[in-house]
Amino acid sequence: MPPIISIRGLTKTYASGFQALKGVDLDIERGEIFALLGPNGAGKTTLISIVCGIVNASSGTVLADGHDIAREYRAARSKIGLVPQELHTEAFESVWAAVRFSRGLFGRKPDPAHLEKVLRDLSLWDKKDSKIAALSGGMKRRVLIAKALAHEPSILFLDEPTAGVDVELRHDMWNMVRGLRERGTTVILTTHYIEEAEEMADRIGVINHGELVVVEDKHTLMRKLGKKQLALTLQQPLAEIPAALADLPLELAQDGAVLVYTFDVQAEETGIAALLRRLGEQGIDFKDLHSSESSLEDIFVSLVREARA
Repeated sequence: MPPIISIRGLTKTYASGFQALKGVDLDIERGEIFALLGPNGAGKTTLISIVCGIVNASSGTVLADGHDIAREYRAARSKIGLVPQELHTEAFESVWAAVRFSRGLFGRKPDPAHLEKVLRDLSLWDKKDSKIAALSGGMKRRVLIAKALAHEPSILFLDEPTAGVDVELRHDMWNMVRGLRERGTTVILTTHYIEEAEEMADRIGVINHGELVVVEDKHTLMRKLGKKQLALTLQQPLAEIPAALADLPLELAQDGAVLVYTFDVQAEETGIAALLRRLGEQGIDFKDLHSSESSLEDIFVSLVREARA
C-alpha cells in the first residue's frame, strides 16, 4: 500500500531568513506509530504544522492519504487530527460541546455514540458536562485529544502529548495510542521523552537543524547504532592494559580493578568469545561481570552531536 503521508523536497524559510526545513523527504506508513525526535528548534513543529495546513511550505509537496495538502486542502485536512503542544481550548465550553463542535467543523454528521466512546476511552465521560476551565492540566490535555479524534481521522499528530502530565496519565496515553494503532490509525508523535519513543514507536526519525538525520525501524536503529559494554571485575587489578590486547576497545576503571569492553551490538557473540579467550591467554582472571546496553536516548544524543559536528 502507498504511504499514508508522503513528503518530498519540503522546505520552509521564514521572513526573517531562518530556514526551518531543508529539503525533507519522508514517507510514513499506514497504521504505524512514528516518533519524530529532535532538540528544540530542530524543525519538528514546523514540519507538523505544514502537514496539518497551519503553516505554508516554501517549496515541496505533501500528500495526506493521497490528497495534496495545498490543492486538496479540505480533503487532506479531514484525514488529520492534531493535538498541539499548547493547552489552548474553549475555556468556558463544556467538554461535550467542545468535542461535538470539533466534529462539526469537518462536516461530519452528528454521532453521539462515537463521541461517547472517545470520551470513555480517555476517561472523560464523567467530565462531559464540566467546563474546560475547571479541569486539571492533564484533563485538558485529554480534551485536546478527544477533539482531535472527534471527526474520526486516519492520521493523528501528537505534538509533545505528555508534556507536563504525571506518570500515570502518561502511561494511560501510551495505552490509548496503542489502541488507536490497533484500530488502524496512523500516529505521529513528537516528544522530548526518549523513553516514550522507545516504548511506543515502530519507527524513529531524528531531525536536526531542519534536516532528517536518520529514519529507521526502532529495533534496527538500536541494533545498528547501539553499543554494549561488558564490565569485568578482575581477580587482581591491572596497572595497564597488556600490549597484546591493545587492539581491543578496552578501558580500565576503578583503579584497574574493572576492565570495560565496549562493542557493537551486532558483534556481541564473536566479540565476547574472542575477548574471553584472549584474556585467558594473558592469564587475566575475573570474578564478576556485568553488561549494559545503550538506550535510545544514548543513540539520539550521539546522532545529534554527530550532525552538529
